[in-house]
Amino acid sequence: MKTILVTGSNGQLGNEMQVAAKQFTQFNFLYTDVDTLDICDKDALRSFVQSHHVNAIVNCAAYTAVDKAEDDIALCYKINRDAVQNIAEVAASESLKVIHISTDYVFDGNSYQPLTEDMPVSPLGIYGKSKLEGENVLREHCSEAIILRTSWLYSSFGNNFVKTMIKLGNERDTLQVIFDQIGTPTYAADLANSILTILSASKFVPGTYHFSNEGVCSWYDFTKKIHKIAGINCQVKPIETKDYPTRTPRPFYSVLNKRKIKDLYQIDIPYWEDSLEKCMAILVQNNK
Repeated sequence: MKTILVTGSNGQLGNEMQVAAKQFTQFNFLYTDVDTLDICDKDALRSFVQSHHVNAIVNCAAYTAVDKAEDDIALCYKINRDAVQNIAEVAASESLKVIHISTDYVFDGNSYQPLTEDMPVSPLGIYGKSKLEGENVLREHCSEAIILRTSWLYSSFGNNFVKTMIKLGNERDTLQVIFDQIGTPTYAADLANSILTILSASKFVPGTYHFSNEGVCSWYDFTKKIHKIAGINCQVKPIETKDYPTRTPRPFYSVLNKRKIKDLYQIDIPYWEDSLEKCMAILVQNNK
């Protein structure tokens, strides 16, 4: 039985990995977070991998506070680049496979066609730059690695846009939401299942892949659908990005092309609205 180490297991994706893994009984899973394994400590990581006979690492750990990263530069790079280099070097020396989660923020968002894995990268802020450097050190130091870029991640676990819009929609009569940033939401449960599908496949093909749910929307469209499913009667007004300034520029267009992962691993990716309904049904059940 192969042993899979999942880092960052207290986050949205890490929690969804724990749920999805129940259907993949051919693996032994080890779930860690910073309190049980500090991946910034390479010696501790190597010792853990050796003592638990780990065969593969799924790295869900990341610094994801996009605006705060502009001030927490050292910590952001420590988690998003340096810790990834530790994983890469340990994995290479111990002959492990790695699946690492990256982001649409490695792009500048100025393209207006779905982004393929080989398109030029040009991150706009510290978060995106740190994630890109994490990708680069992983490619440099570990030949058996898959990088999965995703976008607009949400889940029934943790804090995310879906939960925030439900909360604000219940508290306010009106909301203003950006309509000129276009992308695709990703239900973390779907991403978790795809990761486990790759680990279960007969072939492990190193490289960079894109994964989000199918379809396209704006943050405004996303909010309208969230409120519709939740039965929230709040007036949502569309605004432009320039009317809601943030510390870090956001990509205007970050729709990911998923053809590569779909063709190679025969993954059937759900439409974003269908996955949102599934997630929100869980949220309703949890609040009963």
